[in-house]
Amino acid sequence: MMWASSVRRTSKALSCISRAYRRGLHVCIVGSGPAGFYTADKLLKSSDEVKVDMLERLPAPFGLVRSGVAPDHAETKIVINQFTKIASSSQLGFFGNVHVGKDITLQELRSLYDVVVLAYGAESDNSLGIPGESLPGVFSAREFVWWYNGHPDCATLPVELQNLDSVVVLGQGNVAIDVARILLRPVQDLRTTDIADHALEALHCSKVSKVYLVGRRGPAQIACTAKELRELLGLKGVDVSIQQSDLVITSQDEEEMKASRIHRRVYDLLCKAAQPKASVPLIGSKKELRFIFFRQPVRFLASEDGQGVAGVQLEKTVLQMDAGSGQQRAIGTGVVENLSTGLVLKSVGYKSLPLEGLNFDSKKGIVPNVGGRVLKAPISDTDPKFEPGLYVAGWLKRGPTGIIGTNLVCAEEVVISISEDFKSGLFSSHPSHTGNVGLQELLMQRGIRFVSFANWQEINALEIEEGAKKGKPREKLISLPEALKAASLS
Repeated sequence: MMWASSVRRTSKALSCISRAYRRGLHVCIVGSGPAGFYTADKLLKSSDEVKVDMLERLPAPFGLVRSGVAPDHAETKIVINQFTKIASSSQLGFFGNVHVGKDITLQELRSLYDVVVLAYGAESDNSLGIPGESLPGVFSAREFVWWYNGHPDCATLPVELQNLDSVVVLGQGNVAIDVARILLRPVQDLRTTDIADHALEALHCSKVSKVYLVGRRGPAQIACTAKELRELLGLKGVDVSIQQSDLVITSQDEEEMKASRIHRRVYDLLCKAAQPKASVPLIGSKKELRFIFFRQPVRFLASEDGQGVAGVQLEKTVLQMDAGSGQQRAIGTGVVENLSTGLVLKSVGYKSLPLEGLNFDSKKGIVPNVGGRVLKAPISDTDPKFEPGLYVAGWLKRGPTGIIGTNLVCAEEVVISISEDFKSGLFSSHPSHTGNVGLQELLMQRGIRFVSFANWQEINALEIEEGAKKGKPREKLISLPEALKAASLS
């Protein structure tokens, strides 16, 4: 239904784009995740004269779908088939292993292309800003997700599970739920997924029997979806622990849940999980998932030798109505308690990073924009000025929110903005913008070995071949030398 609705909404805009781009248009998209591919798809459907080049700093495309989606959610990754069809268009050029900001600057891209769309997502994390955050054993949930998904940046993350009894996850959103599920799921269930081999081995040797999910607010405000929570609560061999007193809700909680069907479903699931259950004999050790509500971290505790984390100090919170937002927010009470652990995973939000010369709101972690049009600095509400031919899509545009399909609507808005701006003369196709040809020349001059989509198909074929030997859908090539060798580029 979403696809059909999207097609109806954009058909008129695509017709306008086709007429506007008769002279041809060179477009560069930075980032090959869902936001980048959906934007490319809309542009390619607009006209045969539109040429799109997609730049990706890794040798492999697909961004969040490859590195962020949990390995046991194979159905979510099916969208890769659609992205592959888009990438196979003769109008699209893929340039993997090209790091914008290092191998080539944003300013250089703007001199080569009529339009540049930044869709590189969020590759960093929000900070808690509390003592001990840099201790070994304190990682972001993003790093842990990248670790078990075989992202090159985190393949060597020093995750030690064989000597741990418990793990503390700070946060209760979908990413936190994913992390907890991977830690608690029977390892045999993961052997037929595309999880990285190093993570599979670590989980096989894991002694973790308890995972804490810590949230600042209560069960009426938990930020995960019912689908994710239901899957976690349904894990075999896992006891779920929730304090009955935490489930007592106020009139304000009721009002919030009336406005959000998702929050009501999640709350109902938690209430059901907290009900006493008949004891069922299990073979082997039982694991525990413990929800901790109304607590916020105030300090990470160091081990005696100072070489790692030994626990988290949590402050009890209460909810107070915030007049500005009209929502309840957590306020510390000053009462603290310590929770022992040797591994803490912070799931407190992803964060985008700026490029040199790019207007960036570091507080919100986005590029200031209107409908995807990048605003010039200083920003004026009465007379906004835009960077001609420069746009943003996805998390860089709206922040790290929404699901994969949310990027479809986001891409639609950006492409409509491009069409309107072209017709209004905000930018124009220029002979000096040589696009693909100019980019290849510049990269070759600098000795950058870029990965084409045909090269990626070679990497992909080898990953599938190696995975088949182990009963997995693929075995990801993690190191750059391995990937370049598979692509015949070493």
